[in-house]
Amino acid sequence: MIQKSDSQNKTVSIVTPVYNGEQFISETIESVLAQTYTDWEMLIINDGSTDKSEEIALSYAAKDPRIQVFSQQNAGSAAARNNGIRRAKGRYIALLDADDLWEPLFLRRQLDLMEEKKCQLVYGAHKRINDKGKEILQPFIPPKQLHYKDLLKTCSISCLTGLYDTYPYGKVYLHEEFHSLRDDYIYWLTILRKTGVAYGNQGIVGSYRMLSNSLTANKFKMIRPQYRVYREIEKLGVIRSCYYLFNWAVRGLFKYWK
Repeated sequence: MIQKSDSQNKTVSIVTPVYNGEQFISETIESVLAQTYTDWEMLIINDGSTDKSEEIALSYAAKDPRIQVFSQQNAGSAAARNNGIRRAKGRYIALLDADDLWEPLFLRRQLDLMEEKKCQLVYGAHKRINDKGKEILQPFIPPKQLHYKDLLKTCSISCLTGLYDTYPYGKVYLHEEFHSLRDDYIYWLTILRKTGVAYGNQGIVGSYRMLSNSLTANKFKMIRPQYRVYREIEKLGVIRSCYYLFNWAVRGLFKYWK
């Protein structure tokens, strides 16, 4: 729990899980190093990689003390993120996957929005790129404001753009029983239940890499976990769960339509 005495802590803790991400991890780290806001720490959690991910991350950590690398047995993104959150010393928590990118002004713009709105959770718009870094589809532009019921209908908070201020409510952890399916979605729902509202930056603040082998690429595989979120985590009845699942499915089609 972050105590009131930590209100002057302006450090952003960036939690980055990586599993066999040697192809993109350097580019992701470079996008953090390029930030105009420099009060940050980057906690890279090597989730049992068998490639050169850890070696690459350690080479950056050797040159910049703000970057730290920790290794664990493969346990999924939720466990890796929790490992990083537990170690985080910053007031603000950001989740940046090892294949996504931030614009240089990401941290500055998100912190400015948080200050402007006097809120604890912000998110933003982003490009959608492929494994070659080429932009595909149109940029995702989220709504300017979100409440809990809005998020139940569709997840407009992309993981790479979310920034959470732990000062009022303390750290929030992910549900590891969901492994790498919907864990970040549950995380945002949990935070939004605390904060009441979140605000979105309409300008492009990052790039989300859409890979054909990603867990979210096949939306049909996500239907059952999504329903479980409503029933098991949010404790909604069958009718309300089906209502929100229908909204999620329809809105998801439009989200990836163009």
